[in-house]
Amino acid sequence: MTPGRFDPVGIIEVLNRHGVDYVIIGGFAAAAQGSSLSTGDVDVTPERSPENLARLSKALTELDARIRVAGAPEGLPFSHGGGILLGIGLLNLTTLHGDLDLVMEPAGGTPYGELRSRALTIHVHGVKMTLAGLDDIIDSKAAANRPKNQEGLRVLRELRDQVARDSLDEPEPRRPDQPAGSEDR
Repeated sequence: MTPGRFDPVGIIEVLNRHGVDYVIIGGFAAAAQGSSLSTGDVDVTPERSPENLARLSKALTELDARIRVAGAPEGLPFSHGGGILLGIGLLNLTTLHGDLDLVMEPAGGTPYGELRSRALTIHVHGVKMTLAGLDDIIDSKAAANRPKNQEGLRVLRELRDQVARDSLDEPEPRRPDQPAGSEDR
């Protein structure tokens, strides 16, 4: 397998086609919400039921996913069926569509259900994507406490604050039974 150019939409499209329940976390989720930070991978937290992990395994097969390691640009093949994914915390993978990191539990320990309940859904090029909210992305990066995240945290906090200010400036939507032009009354 030759790793493909970074095509996050292609990765997510395969996950969706296999019915994988997931939340996109990390830099790509932040960029999709307006962050200026760049990233070269998609970080995904999947729901960890055996049924969902079986669907994820099928998606990984279609993606020709391999473990990403220095010195092996094509990655190393690995077995991901039969419940193996249940015991894994983090997998850094390379795929036909670029790099994919499976983060079974984000730094900070936010359970999948909580992460999912606060997630938002967007469509990019017609592909549905479920993204972690900015607060969850910030909390995870702060908990990871990696030097490379420090400047990113500042940018993400500024973005979160700007989004909050912008939402205060938006007028209340008109109710369906409210006549047009009466929003300010």
